Amino acid sequence: KLGSVNVLVRRPDGTLYGDNADAFGFEYLVRHSGVDIAGKKALVLGNGGASATVQAVLAQLGARVTVISRSGEDNYTNLERHADAQVIVNTTPVGMYPNTGKAAVDLRQFPQCALVLDVVYNPARTALLLQAEALGIPCAGGLYMLVAQAKRSCEVFTGTTIDDGEILRIYRRMRQEMENIVLIGMPGSGKSTVAARLAEKLDRIALDSDAEIEEKNGMSCAQLIEKHGEAEFRELESEAIAELGKRSGAVIATGGGCVTREENYDLLHQNGIIFWLKRDIDQLPREGRPLSVGDLAAMYDRRKACYERFADHIVDNNGTVEDTVQAILDLSLIHISEPTRHAQIS
Repeated sequence: KLGSVNVLVRRPDGTLYGDNADAFGFEYLVRHSGVDIAGKKALVLGNGGASATVQAVLAQLGARVTVISRSGEDNYTNLERHADAQVIVNTTPVGMYPNTGKAAVDLRQFPQCALVLDVVYNPARTALLLQAEALGIPCAGGLYMLVAQAKRSCEVFTGTTIDDGEILRIYRRMRQEMENIVLIGMPGSGKSTVAARLAEKLDRIALDSDAEIEEKNGMSCAQLIEKHGEAEFRELESEAIAELGKRSGAVIATGGGCVTREENYDLLHQNGIIFWLKRDIDQLPREGRPLSVGDLAAMYDRRKACYERFADHIVDNNGTVEDTVQAILDLSLIHISEPTRHAQIS
């Protein structure tokens, strides 16, 4: 059906056997999305090798498939004719690391869309998937497909049968290893300290957006704010977060005001679980923090909704560092679950 293979085995009798493990992987991803695609109109973005596999699987599962490419009858300039699409699958490299933050289509063009899949697995959440989450559309990235095809490849190579339960187990383990742990919170809430301890415990690298800004600009964040003002500092902060957010498997501490810029959410969430460290206002230090010299309670009131918007989890950081670290580790295990995500509600 596909006319292509990506697994090739020489059998004991000398014959060659070819299989397409990507077909197995993609079908597994679709089935575990929980969305019945039979009879639904599906748009496949791209017409390369991965597209051929995806088209065949969708058709086999009963979907009505239309391919969108840069040229041809159905292309990105006439998407309005496909506003009734119910399933969208991206098979292009648009949005893939390191060129993150881009999407081949705007999902708001498809009001009936009930499922979005992206074969890209780095970042974990491409711009397409982030928009799907924001719109409340079930969605999933390519990591689950990658693990499922590896399971099928292993079976073909070894001539054995591997329980399908291994797919979810390995998927969860890989997500846990690859996903960044991102810390947000008020200035002085302990983000850098907790990040360093988490990184030590997990044998990961600890990154700090303030440290990145200071290294790149040759002066402290306080000096930058005093010299250029907060607005320009926020621009520098978003540039730093854009680079840090592309990383995988890191612990990232952010500046207290990063949540005031909505664009920073996608940059941090594309590869990360976001934890809001909460510390009582009277426990927050002010020294060396030019934005903390005023009314901290008023600052907190202005930012509270932003912290809530960004956070996957809220962690109390009024106790010991070890207690906070353990709470984050426990919540990280809970967060890595089934691969298909709905809109996040904090």
